[in-house]
Amino acid sequence: MNKKTIPSSEHHALVFTVERRSGKTLADQLTQSIEAAILDGRLLAGARLPSWRDLASQLGIARGTVKVAYDRLIDRQLLVSRGPAGTRVCDHLPPRTTGERRRPPDDPFQTLGMTTPGAPPLVFQLGVPAQDAFPATTWSRLLVQASRQSARLPLSYPDPRGELTLRREIAAYLAVARSIVCHEEQIFITTGFTAALGLIADALIAGPCKAWVEDPGYPLARAGLALKGITAAPVPVDSEGLDVAHGMAHAPDASLAVVTPGQQAPLGITMSLARRRALLDWAAASDAFIIEDDYLGELQLNGRAAPALASLDAEERVIHVGTFSKTISPALRLGFLVAPPRLLDQILQRAMFLSPAPAAVTQIAVASFLAEGHFLRHLRKMRRLYAERSGLLMSIVGTATKERNGGGLAHIFNLPDGVDDAAIARRARDFGLGPSPLSSWYTDTAQARRGLLLGVTNVIPQSIGAAWQALQGAIGEFVDG
Repeated sequence: MNKKTIPSSEHHALVFTVERRSGKTLADQLTQSIEAAILDGRLLAGARLPSWRDLASQLGIARGTVKVAYDRLIDRQLLVSRGPAGTRVCDHLPPRTTGERRRPPDDPFQTLGMTTPGAPPLVFQLGVPAQDAFPATTWSRLLVQASRQSARLPLSYPDPRGELTLRREIAAYLAVARSIVCHEEQIFITTGFTAALGLIADALIAGPCKAWVEDPGYPLARAGLALKGITAAPVPVDSEGLDVAHGMAHAPDASLAVVTPGQQAPLGITMSLARRRALLDWAAASDAFIIEDDYLGELQLNGRAAPALASLDAEERVIHVGTFSKTISPALRLGFLVAPPRLLDQILQRAMFLSPAPAAVTQIAVASFLAEGHFLRHLRKMRRLYAERSGLLMSIVGTATKERNGGGLAHIFNLPDGVDDAAIARRARDFGLGPSPLSSWYTDTAQARRGLLLGVTNVIPQSIGAAWQALQGAIGEFVDG
């Protein structure tokens, strides 16, 4: 290592170092060494540095190397060349940093019991399809075709609602699968549920308001509403779904409701017909609107999925939202909303200026996936596969606990009151497992029911035994006996 101690008129001895065996270039090392001395106050404003020829000789490096370092720092406005007066530290420097560096914030996704985006799906993870059953060959072919087709599109601004071919295919699918009669003009393509939620909120909300949310319910929906200045009014869920009477009694001034009537997230309950009619009557009487999050769509493992709430809406009060995240892949970042005719103008204006549809390539590929019949065949295959994996999980978990229930694509493993299910979920990450803490789905986590949501989509026979043993070990660290 070469060192050079530079006497300073500011009563400091400055040590510049370069290490020839380092993976960094000598110019990079010298630049960083001088920059650090300036920024931490060892080289003060106006201090003169050795000429680049002198410093090169003293460090035993090429003069060009020192000149490169000096030039970089001049470009960064940390040094200034003053001709015969030499190279000096600039008179006006960035504010000095004091104290310790602020530690990075906690991973917000783990705080919500979610895995970090971009990471491979984990056993027991919610919200992701089966990694081993993705139709990669078919999808690759359609994506190549879509790329070629999009390259021939007119060089003009696209429709902010999305590609017409996809909107037509979605309208046809909804009519058959979800009993929703709608026109392609009512469909807006979004980058997922949260984008649709933001678009709807921008269109409907002109000032502070209140929204009914299911308790327990989707944490990101509550967070999204809060970012839009909407106060979430938690409404409990029972065996029939959202307790409409409770909402009317405790938050009568709400102007919005966000619900998952098909398969309640996370409890898996299908909202009863009586509750659906009560919710629609409330919306009509209160001049309110309902956001129907149809997040699992046709992925009903027992029997046929109930018709969508929007299929009963005669007063144009329901905005139906769906995505392809659970049915095809969350990596698509593709969803849609169906706007009732009375809201078309407001939502179109917001889509045009604030949230236009995503790039055409993925939309065209998904449209072909639907048009060629791959989507419905894929759904049938996934329902059979997930039903098998759900049974496999219950055959193992059922031998270990008497308290179990489940719904949709997840089972709930109940835990004793007071147990930190979020801590267990974090510990499970160390074993490559992705359960979600049930308490994170409640508005008041301190009073929440404790448990682990175990997703079934990536439960396979070859790994489930070891995965369950590892999860039991993680639970055992926090639960006595």
